[in-house]
Parts: sequence; structure tokens; C-alpha cells
Amino acid sequence: MKRLIVAILLNLVFAACFSQNVYMTRNGQISFYSKTPMENIEAINNEVNSMLNPSTGDIVFAVLIKSFRFERALMEEHFNENYMESAKLPKSTFQGKITNLKDVDFRKDGTYAATVEGDIVVHGVKQRIKSSGTIVVAKGKIAVVSAFSLDPKDFNIEIPSLVAEKIAKTIDVKINCHYEPKS
Repeated sequence: MKRLIVAILLNLVFAACFSQNVYMTRNGQISFYSKTPMENIEAINNEVNSMLNPSTGDIVFAVLIKSFRFERALMEEHFNENYMESAKLPKSTFQGKITNLKDVDFRKDGTYAATVEGDIVVHGVKQRIKSSGTIVVAKGKIAVVSAFSLDPKDFNIEIPSLVAEKIAKTIDVKINCHYEPKS
């Protein structure tokens, strides 16, 4: 029920922010990876909501933190309760713009290099980020792939010294979203 309410609210916000030339996904993927000599940690979220407006270059993401899945249930529990405090801070967002929009032809099938800049909110902390990625336009659909790194300290995520050696200083984040025209 909670997810349904969040989805409805996000759709209302997205609809207010975008014109009719909008592409969206409700099952985009965001994953992250932490590699250390002690332990590798990986999580995947396949329930990412995102909208893209090819006319303006606006792009937004909304991610429920509890939707990240880990290999081990204990990792998932610690992630939600100890680090991300997902009961108190249930979502992360990104709102930004494709800064090299003139280099991407959304009307023509092809693969385009893109740069996106905007505000990411993780753990209740807003940071300005810039990332590069790839946009693939094919048969009226759009795919976006990007990878970047985040430092948990930048978002006031406290890592206890007892487990600090098991978590990388920077976390590698990957985005893979397939958009369709909003109907």
C-alpha cells in the first residue's frame, strides 16, 4: 500500500514537472558495489521510477531504499537499519538535466554520449553531481546507462569503525533504465 501511494505521488509530481513529450520507467535498475580486500558488497534495485523529457533534457529518479536487494539478508538488514535508516529516510532522488542535449537526437536511432548534472538526495542530504553516460534511442524507446561513484561520508552515512574495512571509501553506482513513451 505504501509503495502504491508513493508511486501515485511520484506520478503526480512527474506530471506537473514535464510536458507531454515524456518517457518513463517504473522498473529501472540502480545497483551499487563496494569492493574491499575483506568483503564485496553488491545490491540491486529493480523498482526505480524515472522520467525523461527529451525536449528539455530534464531527468528525474525516485528510489525506495528498502527495494535494494542483497545476496545476504543480514547485509540488507544492516543497510536499511544501521546505515541508510530507511524507516526514517525512505527514498533517494535525483533531479537534473542533460547538459549536452544538442548532441543527442531523440528522433533518430543511435547511441549518444551524454552528460547529466543535477541534485542527488541520499540519506536526506542533497549534493550536486555530474555524470557521463550513454543514451540509446531505438524504435521509439530510450535506454540510459551511467556509472559514477559516491562517498558515504558526503551523505552523512556513518560507517562504524568495526566494519569500516569491509566497506569501500567510495561506492560504485550503476544506472540502467529503459524508457517508453508515457501514455
